[in-house]
Amino acid sequence: MLCLSPCAPHLHVHLHRSPTARPGPAAATCRNARRRIGVTLCLRVPTTPEERRQRRRLANFQDPSAAPSLKPPAPAPARLTPAAERRGALREMRRVWWVCGAGYWVQGFRCFPWLALNFHLTRGLGLSPAGLQLVQNAGSIPLVAKPLFGVLSDAVYIGRAHRLPYISLGVMLQLIAWGTLAVTPVTVDAFPTQMACILIGNLGASVTEVVSDAVVTEFSRTQKAGVLQSYAFIALAAGSLLGNLSGGYILLKTHEPKIMFTAFSVLLGFQLALSLSTKETLPSSRGNSRNCLVKSSLAANFRKQFSNLMIAISEERILYPLTWIMTSFAVVPILSGTMFCFQTQYLNLDPSVIGLSKVVGQVMVLSLTVLYNRYLKRIPLRCLTTGLQILYALAVLSDLVLVKQINLVLGIPNEIHVLCFSALAEALAQFKVLPFSVLLSSLCPPGCEGSLFAFFTSGLVFSAILSGVFGVGLSTLIGVSSVDYSSLPVGILLQSLAALLPLGWISFVPEKWTADDKVVI
Repeated sequence: MLCLSPCAPHLHVHLHRSPTARPGPAAATCRNARRRIGVTLCLRVPTTPEERRQRRRLANFQDPSAAPSLKPPAPAPARLTPAAERRGALREMRRVWWVCGAGYWVQGFRCFPWLALNFHLTRGLGLSPAGLQLVQNAGSIPLVAKPLFGVLSDAVYIGRAHRLPYISLGVMLQLIAWGTLAVTPVTVDAFPTQMACILIGNLGASVTEVVSDAVVTEFSRTQKAGVLQSYAFIALAAGSLLGNLSGGYILLKTHEPKIMFTAFSVLLGFQLALSLSTKETLPSSRGNSRNCLVKSSLAANFRKQFSNLMIAISEERILYPLTWIMTSFAVVPILSGTMFCFQTQYLNLDPSVIGLSKVVGQVMVLSLTVLYNRYLKRIPLRCLTTGLQILYALAVLSDLVLVKQINLVLGIPNEIHVLCFSALAEALAQFKVLPFSVLLSSLCPPGCEGSLFAFFTSGLVFSAILSGVFGVGLSTLIGVSSVDYSSLPVGILLQSLAALLPLGWISFVPEKWTADDKVVI
């Protein structure tokens, strides 16, 4: 081993040589080098392991490039400031709201394919007014099962989420249903397949609506009362507005329902991609102790959520308003299918006129929602509900003007009357739900959002089905058919009178509560 190292002046060149060697000039050189820095030359090979380790350590010290490279310690991850954490949470929350808002918009846009489906059932399959109304009501049966979907979303987590996966599932079911309708031939023989697609599509829509309502309820506790519900209503009305506007135009130009079914399927595909790519960030998913529900049995989860739901709806301040809003729809016989056939078969109105009338109705809903968010929510709920119910009864009479052709006597064409007044009663009925949604959001117990609002919406759907069945019975009783509408004015008068019946139990509605209150008085 050859080792070069600096030595002190008193050191000399040390060379292992034979004893017979004579001192030469090198010795004199060494003596002269005592006054300078010298160099020790060592050719002795280390023999023991300890010496070898010392030699290696000395060599590494003298030649840093020969030392093994040591990785610097990894820097500690930068700790986010509270402001940065809030900004990140806000970004995630906005993305969830994009999914939720898109869901409400698409659900409102469902009128786009349904308009084509109604024309297909009446003109393609030749259904009578009563038959069309029966198909519409039968197709709404899956919407009655909303409480089950609400309990599922409250109690059963998929991964670490319990809202967005169910939205994705609902959108997928709708995509399958409307995609199948787009490729199914328009024949009488294919009616069972079409009816199955209607049921599957409404099943998916019910899942999506329930979970979206639960998301709104969860976030509404952190926002000003009524703001998020108004946001949902605006998104829903905007989708309906565009759906009716574009649906009537496309149906008028193409007369092909399959084009509209395909377009709606593509839109559902975009919604599915958005929901699948979004991370769920909800108040219930931030360290919520309810995550322990995943560890318990599924039966125990269901029992717990159903028990919570029963406790919630057994409270008088929740039960009485629910009873009033449901019965206010159920006792009024709806003649929507009969009026649709009267406008399209008897008056021969274009599909664009029907679609534009729905657009005007959704504009009314949007306007009423904005007014409610700014002014009407300060009005006590009982007073506001009474006024809306009276206006609804009067709006029903606008159909009587059309059927009796009083509008022509006044110089108003049928198209203008249908555009301005045909959807007025429907718009008021749709808006009437908003104040009760705000009320239930303020009263809903934590952990029961999906269950309670699913029960609420399914109750409304069940009331609408009863109303439709009563309407079919009424039209059959008075003798209305696709060739005879002479007794239709009697049915409209009975419908208007029935709309005033819920005022008899208006005491079920809280008298002094407003949307700015937190507790029902």
